[in-house]
Amino acid sequence: MGRQKGEGARSKARPSSSSLAASLLSSSSAAAAVGFGGYVGSSRLDSSISTEDSSSFLDIDGEVAQHLKRLARKDPTTKLKALASLSALLKQKSGKEIVPIIPQWAFEYKKLLLDYNREVRRATHETMTNLVTAVGRDLAPHLKSLMGPWWFSQFDSSSEVSQAAKRSLQAAFPAQEKRLDALILCTTEIFMYLEENLKLTPQNLSDKAVALDELQEMHQQVISSSLLALATLLDVLFSVQIERPGFENVSTEPKHATKAKATAISFAEKLFSGHKCFLEFLKSQSPAVRSATYSVLRSFIKNIPQAFDDGNMKTLATAVLGAFQEKDPACHSSMWDAILLFSKRFPDGWTTLTVQKSVFNRFWSFIRNGCFGSQQVSYPALVLFLDTIPSKALGDNFFLDFFHNLWTGRNPVHSPHADRLAFFRAFRECFVWGLHNASRFCLSVDSVSHFRSTLINNILVKLLWQDYLSSVSLKDQNSDQPLHGKTTETQNIKYSISYFQELGKCIVEILSGIYSVEQDLLSFFSMAFQETCQGLLQQKVITEQPTLNIEPIIKFLSLVDQHAKQKGEAWPLLHLVGPMLAKSFPLVRSLDSTDGVRLLSISVSIFGARKVLHEIFSNYDERSCRLPNDKDSELKLEYYLQVYKETFVPWCLHGHNCGTIARLDLLLALLDDECFSEQWYAVITYAIDLVNSKVGSGSMESNHVAVLAILFEKARNEIRRRKAGEDSFLRLGSLPDHWHHELLEATAVSVAFSLPPFGTSDAQFVCSVLGGATEGDLDSFVSRKSVILIFKEVLRKLVSFILDSPFNSIKQAGALFTSVENGLGLESKIPANVVDMARFALEIFEGSFFCLRALDEENGLVSSISAAVFIIDWEHRMTLAVDDTFDDESRKKIKAWSDIFESAHGYQSKKSNLWKSFSRDVRKGIRSILICAIRSAIFMEDKLDTNKFVSLCCLMVIDVLECLCQDQYEEQNLLDHLLSKGDMWPCWIVPDFNSLKGPAKSDTERVYAYGNYKFVSLIDKLICKLGFHKVNACDDLDTSSLSTKDTTNTEVTSRAWLAAEILCTWKWPEGSAATSFLPLLISFAKSRNYSSYGSFLDSIFNILLDGALVHGENCAQSSLHAWPTLGEDMEDIKEPFLRALVSFLFTLLKENIWGSEKAMILFQLLVNKLFIGEAVNKNCLRILPPILCVLVPTLCQRSIRSSGCTNTDGKPDPLDENQMLDTIKSWLQRILLFPPLVTWQTGQDMEEWFHLIFSCYPLRAMRGVEIMKLDRNIGHEERILLLHLFRKQRHENSRSIAANQLPVVPMLLSKLMVISVGYCWREFDEEDWEFLFFHLRCWIESAVVMMEEVAENVADTITEHSSDNFDLIHEKLEHIVLVSDLSLINITKNSLFSFSLFCGLLELQPTEDVDNLTPLRTKKWDPIKNQILESILRIFFSTGIAEAIAGSYSYEAASIIAASRFYHQSFWESVASSVIKSPPHTRDEAIKSVELWGLSKGPICSLYAILFSSRPIPSFQLAAYAVLSTEPVSKLAVFGEGIAPCLDVDSNAYQESGHLDLSTEENIHLMEELSYMIEKLPYDVLDMDLVGEQRVHLFLAWSLLLSHLASLPSLSSPRERLVQYIQNSANPLILDCLFQHLPSDLCLMHVLKKKDGELPNVLSKAATAATHSITTGSLLFSVESLWPIEPVKMAELAGAIYGLMLRMLPAYVRGWFSDLRDRSTSSLIESFTRTWCSPPLIANELSLIKTANFADENFSVTVSKSANEVVATYTKDETGMDLIIRLPASYPLRPVDVDCMRSLGISEVKQRKWLMSMMLFVRNQNGALAEAIRIWKRNFDKEFEGVEECPICYSVIHTVNHSLPRLACKTCKHKFHAACLYKWFSTSHKSSCPLCQSPF
Repeated sequence: MGRQKGEGARSKARPSSSSLAASLLSSSSAAAAVGFGGYVGSSRLDSSISTEDSSSFLDIDGEVAQHLKRLARKDPTTKLKALASLSALLKQKSGKEIVPIIPQWAFEYKKLLLDYNREVRRATHETMTNLVTAVGRDLAPHLKSLMGPWWFSQFDSSSEVSQAAKRSLQAAFPAQEKRLDALILCTTEIFMYLEENLKLTPQNLSDKAVALDELQEMHQQVISSSLLALATLLDVLFSVQIERPGFENVSTEPKHATKAKATAISFAEKLFSGHKCFLEFLKSQSPAVRSATYSVLRSFIKNIPQAFDDGNMKTLATAVLGAFQEKDPACHSSMWDAILLFSKRFPDGWTTLTVQKSVFNRFWSFIRNGCFGSQQVSYPALVLFLDTIPSKALGDNFFLDFFHNLWTGRNPVHSPHADRLAFFRAFRECFVWGLHNASRFCLSVDSVSHFRSTLINNILVKLLWQDYLSSVSLKDQNSDQPLHGKTTETQNIKYSISYFQELGKCIVEILSGIYSVEQDLLSFFSMAFQETCQGLLQQKVITEQPTLNIEPIIKFLSLVDQHAKQKGEAWPLLHLVGPMLAKSFPLVRSLDSTDGVRLLSISVSIFGARKVLHEIFSNYDERSCRLPNDKDSELKLEYYLQVYKETFVPWCLHGHNCGTIARLDLLLALLDDECFSEQWYAVITYAIDLVNSKVGSGSMESNHVAVLAILFEKARNEIRRRKAGEDSFLRLGSLPDHWHHELLEATAVSVAFSLPPFGTSDAQFVCSVLGGATEGDLDSFVSRKSVILIFKEVLRKLVSFILDSPFNSIKQAGALFTSVENGLGLESKIPANVVDMARFALEIFEGSFFCLRALDEENGLVSSISAAVFIIDWEHRMTLAVDDTFDDESRKKIKAWSDIFESAHGYQSKKSNLWKSFSRDVRKGIRSILICAIRSAIFMEDKLDTNKFVSLCCLMVIDVLECLCQDQYEEQNLLDHLLSKGDMWPCWIVPDFNSLKGPAKSDTERVYAYGNYKFVSLIDKLICKLGFHKVNACDDLDTSSLSTKDTTNTEVTSRAWLAAEILCTWKWPEGSAATSFLPLLISFAKSRNYSSYGSFLDSIFNILLDGALVHGENCAQSSLHAWPTLGEDMEDIKEPFLRALVSFLFTLLKENIWGSEKAMILFQLLVNKLFIGEAVNKNCLRILPPILCVLVPTLCQRSIRSSGCTNTDGKPDPLDENQMLDTIKSWLQRILLFPPLVTWQTGQDMEEWFHLIFSCYPLRAMRGVEIMKLDRNIGHEERILLLHLFRKQRHENSRSIAANQLPVVPMLLSKLMVISVGYCWREFDEEDWEFLFFHLRCWIESAVVMMEEVAENVADTITEHSSDNFDLIHEKLEHIVLVSDLSLINITKNSLFSFSLFCGLLELQPTEDVDNLTPLRTKKWDPIKNQILESILRIFFSTGIAEAIAGSYSYEAASIIAASRFYHQSFWESVASSVIKSPPHTRDEAIKSVELWGLSKGPICSLYAILFSSRPIPSFQLAAYAVLSTEPVSKLAVFGEGIAPCLDVDSNAYQESGHLDLSTEENIHLMEELSYMIEKLPYDVLDMDLVGEQRVHLFLAWSLLLSHLASLPSLSSPRERLVQYIQNSANPLILDCLFQHLPSDLCLMHVLKKKDGELPNVLSKAATAATHSITTGSLLFSVESLWPIEPVKMAELAGAIYGLMLRMLPAYVRGWFSDLRDRSTSSLIESFTRTWCSPPLIANELSLIKTANFADENFSVTVSKSANEVVATYTKDETGMDLIIRLPASYPLRPVDVDCMRSLGISEVKQRKWLMSMMLFVRNQNGALAEAIRIWKRNFDKEFEGVEECPICYSVIHTVNHSLPRLACKTCKHKFHAACLYKWFSTSHKSSCPLCQSPF
């Protein structure tokens, strides 16, 4: 690592300390270091320096000197590092060591202060601080040389630098007095230094090459700092207490101050004259220089006024007073200081110039332009400036011009708030100053009065007031929104609201100032104010439109009120508002002006009612002439009350129009506390009389009712206002009781009880009287009794609407309300106008919701009304959900009700969060009604779609839960109510467990039973929504949150009975126990501790077991075999309790919720119930087999675990194990007492006992159903008993199946065989095996006959009835595939299980156990085994042929055949298992026998029909693929039966032969099913789902094709022709389809590759599969794991196919890759290939090349695996050639490179030709590179043998199809490859010979 630039690098010559540095430096070098050429400071060293002084310089440390030298460099980085190093050294050294360097430092210090880089200047002062701190008093001798630049640096333009300079000065002189003494002492030196600086120019500022712009900028900084230093120095010396940095509190005059002042005056006058009064600096482009110049001028004006004489006064006055042309805000502060001080100190200076031209014109421009941005500085100075202007300098129109220009520059739109405040403050101050000082400018009293009136009229009224009025209403606008204003100067300017507020305040404050000057002056504005108000009031009449322009007046009055309250002034009412109101009131009344009424209301609220009326009527009513006129006078109470009743009440209540609200506001504002009752009585009496006088036919007069409604809303606001005031409880009108009136109550009840048609405002009136529209609005104007009467009527109207519903369930819900309130008075006949009544009631409900909530004592009424609203909302949802079920009349009716429904729904949506605020009893009542309604709807509604209706009911229940339940106990109480026992529910279980119910019998019960299914569907949906724990288990209740009182009545227990009821129901609309309920139960159990739900599960089991025992007599033995799976086989159990019990038990054991210990407990429980005394409990016997089928496997696992357990504590109880074994042996001994099955006819419960025995010997399928495994380890004694039972059947059977056997006998015998083979096969002798195989063969052949009959019937139907319509054909096919003899299917299935066990015994058992396998290993059974396998294959082919024949007719017909297999899926899976394990010769025999059958479709077509089935069974598809992809079928599967025999070739002979010629004319054709997939399907698949059926079929087709290609020998004719077919005909879009499964994961791989992250699962699986397929050359592993179809498995298969294509078809893949145009996609694919595919592929290629036997002494190959290179050496006679083949990292996507390393005896042309041929061979090879090298070698051999090469491709062997040149030109006799000629003809568009051009 190198050291950083600029650091002081310590070299070998560098001293390690200062003493060493001194020793290394010679005297000459030391001298040079001190003075830098003999200069110290600004003076050259005297040559006559004394010896002592010279010796002192010799003491400078060398390291310090080196850093001082570095300070002179130009690079700022070097300077900064040098200063940092120097500072560090200064801190380490003592003062005596530092003192010698001060002269040298002073020189560098001056230069560094003028550096362009501010960081350098700052670091310089920090170094200075360290220096002065170290040397202390020793600095004194050098102070004068340092003080000038030191003082100058205090005013650096950079604040950081100036602060650092001040810190350094304070470090040297901590006391302020000392700093002042230093300045005084060094005054001369400072002035000299500043004088030098002021003389500097940019050119002489630096002696180094610096950029001109930097020099100019630095020069400006030096000048400005020097001027500021000069100004400050003068202020300090002449005025010690002036506020300057560091000299704030100096009070006494220091020593030598007088001398210093004299020196300062001398230097200052010299500088003043020498620099021409500094006026040249005012012309500088730098604002800092100009600002500093103003500061210097101010300092000279203040401290050296004698410098301003007659000679320069005019010039200076013009420059200073005319400085308003300065536009930079940074200069304005110092500019104003200079102007104000000059004007005050030299007032005669105004007379020396033309004021208007030189000063005022510039001043007008300055303020007209907003002071050029310095509002905060300039506006406060305006009034000071006015005060300094001599009166002689002012013209006649000065103030008018001043205010107009000032107003123009206000910038109302974009100015900040602070600037706006400064403007209005300055305007107010200047305006009031002008009024106060009018006598200074006016000579007489009249002129003063005229001046003031002119100023008020022209400025205040015409300018400010008119601009204020230009605003529109501020109503409904945010403070940030602009308003449109209009002034005399501008129009359409957007003003902000805050601007007008500040403007209004300014006007009010100016008016207050006018009042303080002279009261009569207010009359000018008052007259304008009155005219404005009258004009606005008359504007409505002229425009005939409502105006909003009164808003500014109202806002202005509020501002006036605020000011009057703050100042305690009375002028606003007496001189402004009072006269305006008195003049405007007649106009307001006559015009009924809304704005005028509002204005009057605001005035009353501000100044008081009686005061305002006194002002109005004292001026316009003659009767008031005797009233006093003082300012505090008020109308007398009697007169006030009289005026209110006679004038205002009739006027404010006279009609309903746009001004009603304003008049009512005025009416309430005039309410006085002393006569409140009389006033309100007058209002109510008058209003009610108006209403009653207009009573019409339907309802009361709407206009007057509307006025009443608005009045009460306003009155409610008045109550709240009065409550908020002081002493509110003592004030009349602060309580609702103060507003009650009998007439009002009677009117409200009358309106509520009225009938349609209703007035438009009737509901509004009732709501306004009741109150409760908002949560805090509970003030009612009627008594509680009247409120209850009104709400009862509301309920009556709502119930009438509900009873008229078209839904039966809603009507039934309406009946629930009659029992709640008997006094509703519902008529038997529903009124015709229920819609209007309901609308009216809903409006009242919405407008008084909180009033209704407050009726806590009326629980029934509140609950009923609330429930009615819920039900109407539900009816709305029902109409939307089932609109298509109504007839036209009902639709019209519902359409008419749509607004009612929408209103109810809207109310419900808005109030959904407020229902919980009701009391507990009210909510309980609502829930009770609603739950009863939902239950009734579920069971009674039969017109609606079940699924939609149940979903709707589920949403209803959830609504009730969310809206009306506050805690878990309320939720559980609601669910208890919902699930409570009724006449129709439950169907199977009674909640109190006292009895069990059976299935429905009568028609009514059947209807109820269907309702029960709907109800269970509802519960299922609730469980999904709410959770199993809430609906069933009830395990999440928190009792700690409830008091003892609450918990006594809210006991909630788990609902095990409900779970049992659901399980017994089994299936319901849109669900079943297996698919929805049991998964939820398991999920619940896994999320809890067993202790929290164990008793719950036990209760379910006990309920189901009791039910199964009670109904055991109905448990007919089904075909349930001994190995059940939840789904197909559970459906065979018809008895609901038993089915529920078995499925429940199976699920818990399967999911390990219950273990083996629990299973043993249950086993003992069931065994104990088998016998009642000595008698057998037949019901228990019937139900035991299916239960034990579930229990025993778990017990077997327990036994297996116990056998390998070493911990005695963990072992199961051996007594339990022995008890189970003894029980099973006792059952075996009992059944051995029965006669053989073949002799059994009836009775003796033999079937039940056999099923019981079967259930004790479980078998388990492994790997699907391919292998059957024993689940129990039984002892010898038990095995012998079981063998005796088997042989008993054999001895009596006599190898024949009796014709008179019961149908159940073969079934029982087949099951017994399965168990016997599984558990007793070691004890079997030949007779036992013979007996077994005889029956298996008979049963399986019977199934063959049945399935072949089905296939023949399908063929006959398609052939004979093809002209019939599709529906008829489909119906016949459905009848054909329906298997009538289910017992044969089940018997055959058991036979297949037995056969599977037999086939697996040799594979699973140890080979050393030869003795036990002797009877089984004998070849005697091989023919029988082959016959059975052939029969199974015939069954397989039969169903496939049936589907293929049906598929030739229609897709739907094939789907019918495929779907029929799902009815017996386990049977077909057993068939598929045997098919997969069948040997090739058996398959060959089966194919031949099927071909002899002679149907239209053969075995290959049947296999493709199964593989590409529309309703596939995974194992069936795998079996078809396994047969198609292996010999002897694979050849037929690809090329068909006609072509395949022609393609047989001996690969070994082919390899040895030299004949490579392949005829391109002999084209091959694939099977039709396969060719369609390969050539056409990819176009359709690209847009399909990634797991779509067609995509799966496409991948399987390519898997077949590639697997067959991989099985063909290299360089064989079939392989070459198949490769050529793929190259020419196969659609390369298959590769796009493959990578559709990996796009996003490829992108993620690209990212993770950089971060070394873990690959996504999909990409990892695909990459692994690709690598595996490349390595093994097989796809079977991926196809076997494909099912069930999932995206990950499809991606895995896609990766495997891609990998095998890279191996088998590299050139084909490369061609597709090179055609990709999307670079991002191609790079991702290449990255995937390079990472996962290329390494194993390259390794495989190199390995094949290395092991290849080229068998020729002329040819050798060398492989380099590390470099991925192959060197091929060919030598012939004296010629030779070495070719190197390089495989790229992304092989084969990138082409192989071929290069010639060495050649001998070969011409360059031939060398290039051979090199090109090798390149073409390896790049066009679709196969291993070893094959390409072999063909290239043979190409050389042919050429050396004299075979003529093709003149087109210059190769003997064609590089693609490997054919020889055979087509010869008749003219030139040259031979060509057929492929080359075809390409030549197609590209040249002519058919002539390429060489001689003759016709070919």
